[in-house]
Amino acid sequence: MTEPLFGVDREPTILGPGSVHVPDWLSREQQEFLLRACLDWAAVRAPRSIVLPGGGRMSVRTFSLGRHWVPYRYDDDEVVPPVPDWLVRAARNGLGAAAAVDPAVVAPNDSAGSPDSAGTPDPAGAPDSAYTPDTALVNLYGRGSTMGLHQDRDEASSAPVVSLSLGDSCTFRFGTPENRGRPYTDVRLESGDLVVFGGPSRMAFHGVPKVFDGTAPAWCREVLGAEPGRVNITLRETRPPTLGG
Repeated sequence: MTEPLFGVDREPTILGPGSVHVPDWLSREQQEFLLRACLDWAAVRAPRSIVLPGGGRMSVRTFSLGRHWVPYRYDDDEVVPPVPDWLVRAARNGLGAAAAVDPAVVAPNDSAGSPDSAGTPDPAGAPDSAYTPDTALVNLYGRGSTMGLHQDRDEASSAPVVSLSLGDSCTFRFGTPENRGRPYTDVRLESGDLVVFGGPSRMAFHGVPKVFDGTAPAWCREVLGAEPGRVNITLRETRPPTLGG
């Protein structure tokens, strides 16, 4: 098994070409804001348990912003809350922060272009970038929930995926685009961490083999009034780039 990157210093780490983990990217205030936003969104669009075409049921519950995701496509007949502008700006900042660590996050053909600054982990910020995610998937991990290795391949754009972690810690497993097997890297994600993958790693297999129940910061429970579990928000561009845009 690959040695997990459970370092004490929690410095930014390149998980693969074009994939970056930035620890502690969100401040406590930003995390609280996101958790409250998730409560508001879930009140409009209740999280659901996904049954896969093969009959299996995902152990996480999920809901969407922007476009409704169903395995393995987006269903525009279903109305879901929009992706707010502040969340798009946060995703752009996250992309900039990751590209400052590994420029391969933004490949030449990505619609996001090359950010000219790292930005800051501030949802109010707006670095100059064409990256405009039109969908966010919010996954809720309860006790015992996991996510098998998979590719995010339902999008018609090759733009990077920006992932934000809240609540309980987890083991995040990041592999290669070729298959679900080794080599892969395990890294512990904590509340407030950022992961971005694009460029050569845009189609890499990844998953969550373990969530460490009860490890969320105490203030997360205060915000939600309950155990938060793990909350993961992934932002994606799902439509193909506009020609000549």
